[in-house]
Amino acid sequence: MAQRPNEPRTYFAPTGGHPPQTQLLTDRAVFTEAYAVIPKGVMRDIVTSHLPFWTGTRLWVLSRPLTGFAETFSQYIMEVQPGGGSDKPETDPGAEAVLFIVEGELALTLNGQVHNMQPGGYAFIPPGSDWTARNSSNTTVRFHWIRKAYEKVEGVDMPEAFVTNENDVEPLVMPDTNGCWSTTRFVDTQDMRHDMHVNIVNFLPGGVIPFAETHVMEHGLYVLEGKAVYLLNKDWVEVEAGDYMWLRAFCPQACYAGGPGPFRYLLYKDVNRHMKLPTYGR
Repeated sequence: MAQRPNEPRTYFAPTGGHPPQTQLLTDRAVFTEAYAVIPKGVMRDIVTSHLPFWTGTRLWVLSRPLTGFAETFSQYIMEVQPGGGSDKPETDPGAEAVLFIVEGELALTLNGQVHNMQPGGYAFIPPGSDWTARNSSNTTVRFHWIRKAYEKVEGVDMPEAFVTNENDVEPLVMPDTNGCWSTTRFVDTQDMRHDMHVNIVNFLPGGVIPFAETHVMEHGLYVLEGKAVYLLNKDWVEVEAGDYMWLRAFCPQACYAGGPGPFRYLLYKDVNRHMKLPTYGR
């Protein structure tokens, strides 16, 4: 298990605000040709965005499709005040989504069924779904919204919507790690209906990725709890709960989990589709 027995899971969520005029500017924010690090300290009021048809809502855009970098997905942290939300949350009929709750309670109505989602709550929403999102509680709700243009394949069915909570999903332990490294997977890796996976990766203190993973999948990694030293391309970077890492394809990565508690992050990657080829000369 990637979590010590009886140890509660925690989820970091930004709250905005502004630093004082006396604060030093030196921070860990960096954007390179292979990766970006957006530390929690830069998620302030002045850099929030707003969306059509959402009320009482602001968001931090962590990533967006960017030509020559990571091109397949966008990721937001949504902040919805009591009474806020949307009856028309998605304006792109081809977009699929994952919602992951990190603070508060969200009333998600998905294809006519109401789900009261709490921290750790996870929803997969296929393209073209009928859904709404409302904060019916008396406290702010914060959640991740990961969006991707679904890639249809002739002969492969569309994936079905589902809602669950990570507390109801048993993490799968990586072999030969003595339980120090595991992944909470919400869909079967062999299910070809899905063209993206959003998982939670878990490390106990001292756990490592013991080689520089270098692969075609793009990544968005949001640190839910803990701290680590993370290899990004050729740089070792310190990260902690609330930080976001954005990786293009083939960016080498590895990590050492620093403790004293678990190190866990929400992970996006694109999967299960052919690589698109250029069309010139056809």
